[in-house]
Amino acid sequence: MKIANYDIDLEEAVKLINEKNYKKVVLQIPEGLKIYFDKFVEFLEVKTQATVLISADPCFGACDLIDFKSNNLDFDFVIQIGHESINCSKKTGVRTFFVNAKSDLDISKIVYKVLPLIKDKKIGLVSTTQHAHKLEEIKKILEDKNLKVFIGKGDNRIKLNGQILGCNFSSASFIKKDVDLFLFIGSGNFHPLGLMLSTKKKVIACDPYTNEIKDKELEDLKDMILKQRYGAIARSKNANSFGIIVGTKYGQQRIELAYKIKEKLNSKGKKSYIFTIDNISFSLIQGFSKIDCFVSTACPRIAIDDYLQFKTPIITPVELEILLGYKKWDDYCFDEISGSSL
Repeated sequence: MKIANYDIDLEEAVKLINEKNYKKVVLQIPEGLKIYFDKFVEFLEVKTQATVLISADPCFGACDLIDFKSNNLDFDFVIQIGHESINCSKKTGVRTFFVNAKSDLDISKIVYKVLPLIKDKKIGLVSTTQHAHKLEEIKKILEDKNLKVFIGKGDNRIKLNGQILGCNFSSASFIKKDVDLFLFIGSGNFHPLGLMLSTKKKVIACDPYTNEIKDKELEDLKDMILKQRYGAIARSKNANSFGIIVGTKYGQQRIELAYKIKEKLNSKGKKSYIFTIDNISFSLIQGFSKIDCFVSTACPRIAIDDYLQFKTPIITPVELEILLGYKKWDDYCFDEISGSSL
């Protein structure tokens, strides 16, 4: 079915529902598509005998799985729209079926527009899930202009070639030695920012929604974020009591990492406590006023995107290593969740 600028194929989900005779289905929808909730429900209820429940909770990505059986609601099937599956050893009690929202935008305009900026360069192509199916088309356009183009295959957390997540840039990292810069196809700043911090390569972002190219702006943003991260570490220099946050979302549960962090803090004579949280916000942790610094092992975006929301410093595991003296600031890198860390 066509929704806005996306092609969302629910037919395979319908087939499974009918084959398995599922009667109770939960629908997860990302924020940008929630306005079309009624169209999804109508499509499923017309083509199946199932009753559809809409999850109103945020759906940030494929890591954000729900398990209604654990809540005694006893549903049969979950459909998550807008993401591709990721490798995760933690399993829910209900099968989750992922339905990508593939953009049908014409990407040729933005590709031709960026050509003057990438002359004589070796290019790495990356994108989010919505545009990954367009990467081969983009590669052909660039190769026709005599450019060398690479599309990487990520680790086992990444399903599509050239796909990057907000927490995993392995499809880029595996080819960074072969390229001069990366072209990111998609919207927003976080993915290209994380890409820059992860690969330490130049990144040019091409937004097919706005036909906008970001180059110098990304460098300025990176510098600003690094200053913020340096400031967060500096603010935590004299911290004695640490709160280690473990996200309870299935794709973010790095509990073993939390235990290792606790051991390191203990060895430095610091007090440490492990907190489990689902949707992490300052309002949920502000009551723990005896904590001087929080270390988030959950989604890496929390410490960076939500930096200004937290009155108590919140840092990543990499930043804690710098704080404790295990690494130097020059060793700074982006905290990623790999396919082997869960």
